[in-house]
Amino acid sequence: MRPSLRGAAAALDTALGGAVRGLIGAGEIRAAWGEQTLLHSLGRVPAQRVLVMGGGSPRDFTLDRTRIVAADACRALTKIGVRHVGLMLPEPEGAAFNAAQATQAVVEGAVLGTYQFSTYQRPKPGEGRRLDRLSVLGVRDQMTALNEAIRRGWIVADATNAARDLVNEPGNTLTPRVLARRAQDMARAAGLQCAVLGTPELRRLGAGGLLGVARGSAEPPRLIVLTYRGRRGGPHLGLVGKGVTFDSGGISIKPAENMEAMKGDMAGAAAVLAAICAIAQLRLPLQVSAVIPATENLPGGTALKPGDILRAMTGTTMEVINTDAEGRLILADALAYARRRGVTHLVDVATLTGACVVALGTINTGAFSNDRAWQDHVVAAGTAAGERIWPMPMDPEYDELIASDVAEIKNTGGRKGGAILGAKFLERFVGETPWVHLDIAGTAAADKEKGYLTKGATGVMVRTFVALAHAMVAKPAAARPATRRRR
Repeated sequence: MRPSLRGAAAALDTALGGAVRGLIGAGEIRAAWGEQTLLHSLGRVPAQRVLVMGGGSPRDFTLDRTRIVAADACRALTKIGVRHVGLMLPEPEGAAFNAAQATQAVVEGAVLGTYQFSTYQRPKPGEGRRLDRLSVLGVRDQMTALNEAIRRGWIVADATNAARDLVNEPGNTLTPRVLARRAQDMARAAGLQCAVLGTPELRRLGAGGLLGVARGSAEPPRLIVLTYRGRRGGPHLGLVGKGVTFDSGGISIKPAENMEAMKGDMAGAAAVLAAICAIAQLRLPLQVSAVIPATENLPGGTALKPGDILRAMTGTTMEVINTDAEGRLILADALAYARRRGVTHLVDVATLTGACVVALGTINTGAFSNDRAWQDHVVAAGTAAGERIWPMPMDPEYDELIASDVAEIKNTGGRKGGAILGAKFLERFVGETPWVHLDIAGTAAADKEKGYLTKGATGVMVRTFVALAHAMVAKPAAARPATRRRR
C-alpha cells in the first residue's frame, strides 16, 4: 500500500510539481519509519530544500513519534548548515491527537533533538551548528491554539534542556553550593521563592541523613527548597530530587571504571528544579514545593563508615551497611521536610539503584508507591509526556529485609530486590501521604544519539512532572488524596 498525501503535504506536493508523488510512484519514497528524502525546491516554494520524513504506518504514529520525527529532521538539517527550519504538522489518518497536541510535540522534538552541551569544547569546522529559528506551518484559523501549543512546547523542552545542562556539568564546577546558586538564579527568573538551608539549619532540623553523607566531603551540604504558589488551597504537589553532585561511593568506594558518570547522580535534583520552573512559567493553578538535598559522597577522613548509625529528621535511626547506598539517607530527610511543608501528594526522583537498571534497562523508569491510584496518575503523566514508567511491587514482606539488629532500619538488605528495598526504605519517611518513588538510574542518561535523546543527560521526568501538574489541574480526581492501597 503506497503512502497517501493529505492536507498541507498534498498542497506542498502540488507546489513542487508533483515531485513527492512522483518519487512515491517510483518507489524512492516509501514512508518507512525513519526514512529521510531531501528534495531541492528549485524556487517553487520559499524553502530551498524540503526534507520528507517517513512516519511508518498511520496506526502506529503517536505523539512520541511526532517528537522523534521532528528531532530527526531538525538534527539532519542542522548538520548540513540549515539555520531556519519550518515544520509541517503530521496529519495521519485516524490520529488520536489534535493539531495543538501535535504542535507541542513537534516543538519539543525539535528543541530536544538539537540540544548540544559544548561548554568545555572549542568548536571544530562544520560542528556546533545550531538552529536559529523554528517555524511551525499550520492552518491560519488554528493559529491562536497553535501559538499557545508552541509556547508550552518551548517552555517544557527548554526546561528539559536546562536539566540536561545541570546533569552534564562536571562535579568540580557543579558542587552543592553551586547547585544552590544555580537554583536561586533559575527561581528568580521563573518568579519562584527559593530558600537554601546550610549546615547550621540542618543541624537544628536534625537532618542526620544529609549531614552524615556529607561528612566525607570538604564541600558543605545544602537543602534547597523552591516554592510555587499558583493558587491558595487545593492540592499541594511535593517534588523531591536526589542531589548528589558526585558519588564516589564513599568508604564503600565504587570501581574506577565509569566513575566519571557519577557526576550525574543529581539528575533527580535537576529534574525537579527544572520542572517547578516550567510549571511556574506556565502559570498552572496549583501549589508546588520542590526539595533538593545536595551533597557529595566522598571517602574523606571524617566520612561515614559501614556500621555507623544516623538519626533522620523524623527521629528514625538508620544503620549504614553500605555507604554507597547514600541516596536513600539524604532523601529520608528531604521527604520528611516536604511533609512538614504540608504537601498533599509526593513524588521523589532519584538515580537510586543499579538494581533498577538490571531490572528495566534504559527504557523504563521504575515506579514504587504506597498508593496505587496516585501511582496510576504518575504513570499516565509519563505516558502523555513520552517517558515510560513501569510500576514495581511493594509487598510488605520486603520490609523484613531492611530490618536492623541495632537500629530501626538499615540502608541495604542484600542484592535481591535491591531497587524495591531502596523504595521500602524511603516509604518509612512518607507517612500516609500518597507517594511515588521514581528510580531513574537507567533512564537519566543516554549512551548514544537517538530520536530526541542526545548522548549524555536526558532530562528525564521534567516533562512527566509538568504533565502531572497539568493533570492535577485539569482532573480534580487526580489531585484528591486517594485511599491508600499497596500493590
